[in-house]
Amino acid sequence: MKKKHVKFLKQLLETPSPTGFEEPAAALVRERLSDVADEITTDTMGSVRALLAGAEEGAPTLMLAAHMDEIGLMVTYISDEGFLSVASLGGVDAAILPGMRVDVHTASGVLRGVVGRKPIHLIELDERKNVTPLSSLVIDLGMKPKRVKKLVSVGDPITFGVGFERFGDGMAVSKCFDDKCGVWIACRVIEELAKAGGAPGDFIAAATTQEEIGTRGAMTSAHAVNPDVALAFDVTHATDYPGIDAAKYGKIVCGEGPVIARGPNINPVVFERLVAAAKAEGIPYQLEAEPSVTGTDARAIQVARDGIPTGLISVPLRYMHTPTEVVCLADLQATVRLIVRFARDLSADASFVPGMGGAASAGAAAAGEGTEAACPSEEA
Repeated sequence: MKKKHVKFLKQLLETPSPTGFEEPAAALVRERLSDVADEITTDTMGSVRALLAGAEEGAPTLMLAAHMDEIGLMVTYISDEGFLSVASLGGVDAAILPGMRVDVHTASGVLRGVVGRKPIHLIELDERKNVTPLSSLVIDLGMKPKRVKKLVSVGDPITFGVGFERFGDGMAVSKCFDDKCGVWIACRVIEELAKAGGAPGDFIAAATTQEEIGTRGAMTSAHAVNPDVALAFDVTHATDYPGIDAAKYGKIVCGEGPVIARGPNINPVVFERLVAAAKAEGIPYQLEAEPSVTGTDARAIQVARDGIPTGLISVPLRYMHTPTEVVCLADLQATVRLIVRFARDLSADASFVPGMGGAASAGAAAAGEGTEAACPSEEA
């Protein structure tokens, strides 16, 4: 991955955007795409939508949605001693919080805090076996109570106090790859499409809000855009590390390419076209069974208005909803290539009615899927 693209990914990951407080990330997306998109809008939910006009009259409009909110915490109470009580913004595991450094985002700036816990010497043996509930954890700002109450307000959001780092063989670790890597992909796709002269139809990159508490930004974006076809991008659980039952959760491996979902939440023609695009480009890909609604923006987009044919693409992610989420960077690059090809294969005669449409002719005639693992690659 080129250094300039890594730099933008790091910038996205380290720009705070806890659920309901996505404005900094939204500003970054607008800035990044200001010279690329033909039009950029931001709605009252805070979602950003960048339009790249299509080159072929009558070709289907495609929306790619990726959520820019990250999990976090919110201040619910400030004690007389100056300690903060908190509640979760999205699915936060209380077991990972003790001893962690956090950033408290206040009107006057960011304050460093730590999630306190009694030292092991002072914890009774029986108590050591239990996870301290979130309601019993407090954040220590290292300040006098009077100063804490002056600077911090109930409702202030909190994020994990960690950033992006490359490690191992083509891997990276950070908070909020879920789903800032998707926002990165959406921006890179529109940039690559613009470089290639656009897609046949209009392409809309939607950086949505509040996915972590119910795909809310996707609901409003899908209604507003009403695209002919849509793709949701998110991360999915890698099952390539100890303790995960692949027989139960499927075999999903970091470095073996993007994951294409299949199931009731997914339009079958969109699924076929995604597979065809991967084969046409020689991109290794993985399949994931989704037998019910997914916990992604796809679930909201599919049933918006009269129904929008929707696909779901993911990248494998280890340790989801922790401060140490891990991805293979080459999986992100491969996903950009896959979506660009999918978009460019959408012609005016495309039909997404199940049983009456089909995969893109170019992809249908393509050779079998690639077999080389993606992770060692460092291509642009």
